[in-house]
Amino acid sequence: MRSWKALAAVTALALSATGCSALSDDGDGGSDAGGSTIDVVAAFYPLEYVAARVAGDHAKVTSLTKAGVEPHDLEINVQDTARIADADLVVFESEFQPAVDETVAENAGGATLDVTDVVELEPFEEHADEHADEEGEHAEEGEHAEEGEHAEEGEHADEDGEEAHDHGESDPHFWHDPIRVAAYGDAVAASLAELDPDHADDFAANAADLRGDLEALDEEFTTGLATCERDTIVVSHDAFGYLEKYGLHMAPIAGLTPDAEPTPAAIAELQQLIEREGITTVFSETLVSPKLADTLADDLGIESKVLDPIEGLTEETADLDYLSLMRSNLSALRAANGCS
Repeated sequence: MRSWKALAAVTALALSATGCSALSDDGDGGSDAGGSTIDVVAAFYPLEYVAARVAGDHAKVTSLTKAGVEPHDLEINVQDTARIADADLVVFESEFQPAVDETVAENAGGATLDVTDVVELEPFEEHADEHADEEGEHAEEGEHAEEGEHAEEGEHADEDGEEAHDHGESDPHFWHDPIRVAAYGDAVAASLAELDPDHADDFAANAADLRGDLEALDEEFTTGLATCERDTIVVSHDAFGYLEKYGLHMAPIAGLTPDAEPTPAAIAELQQLIEREGITTVFSETLVSPKLADTLADDLGIESKVLDPIEGLTEETADLDYLSLMRSNLSALRAANGCS
């Protein structure tokens, strides 16, 4: 550990001595303000998108997680450590990427913004219990936990031995709620204003503009999902719980962990749920294998489609952004649930 820190420190000093221009060409994407004195490093895509929108031309924003990489799988290397050490501001979400948490705690040389300090996260069980309470016959959390078959909160975590990527008790996927994203945007504006008071008004205006877009998006989801034939969505893993604010109910195949293997009993219960409710679509997602979703859909003769968790961009979505990806998800949800 000491040799790693020493190497990281040497690298950071070397980068500092030669300037930050090399970081703009690291292939991580982001907003390059050209000549900006503020260097912002974001942990993964949704955080990067918001930071870039709020910063505008007054900062350079890059992401630690490259396009096409599942954020949970991010490994911090020496260059990443140096970027964190040299950044004026690091934005991250604690317990979502433990490797980032550790590196920020030990090496961050500038300001930090932890999303969990400014956005109210919901407990995982709140999403699942909501469905169980309203649709007692499904009992997705209660019944499964009692039978010890699905146990999305316990069994999948035990299978991995990771407690669902160390997410803790809170659902980290807050960016599926545009209003929570707006709260994060306001916090970014405040953090940037402390670093660059001369442009505080610009940061506030950019955050307000972003909030307007997000409130409009929130209204689109509210109205677009208000009248549907069905309200249950079968998804690859439990990454879409915040969409339940729009009256949806999530039935994840793999629980909290994207690559967890569900038990045969869990699959059987999902098949019964799909047949009982006339569900037409099973959703896989970008950045992880669609095998589980495709197999379940094929077995039942229904469709397999993609719902983007918006944790990162891919080659196919490189020309899109958070807003357009959310709207694409809305269209897919409306089609799957027969919304008018």
